[in-house]
Amino acid sequence: MLLSDIFLGLGRENFDQLLRAISLGKLKTFQLFDRIKTRLHLGKLNQDNLRKCAPKLIARLEAKEEELALDLSQAILISHLDLIVNVLNFLGVPHKDGFFEKDANVSGYLTENWQQRAFDNFHSQYPKAVLLFYLNHLAHEVDENSPLFLPATANAQ
Repeated sequence: MLLSDIFLGLGRENFDQLLRAISLGKLKTFQLFDRIKTRLHLGKLNQDNLRKCAPKLIARLEAKEEELALDLSQAILISHLDLIVNVLNFLGVPHKDGFFEKDANVSGYLTENWQQRAFDNFHSQYPKAVLLFYLNHLAHEVDENSPLFLPATANAQ
């Protein structure tokens, strides 16, 4: 599965929530602000423009523009490092401030039903869209052929 498939598979409502969850301050801190602004084809990057460009971004993701998917992923994940650290700690995955070694094999830590267990543990602490995106992103990082995860409790907030 491609990164663009994760965004599309989670649906439009979750995609809109993911865009709203991007912290412009974190983008500046991690020196990603200009890169994201350029990748999104925006003259001015702010929350209002992020919200308004969602339909165009969806169309680009449907066209399998993976560079866009990668940059959007980074923007979302950088904005929620606390979630990443807590999920990795919960799963027992060794990391340094939410990042694990590039060649690290973390699949041994992702035991049966790990996504559902992590979702059940954190769904009341973090925005559902961001948590679902991260759980799918982590699975994608470990195995690009992993299926899309949607929680068993569809009504969980």
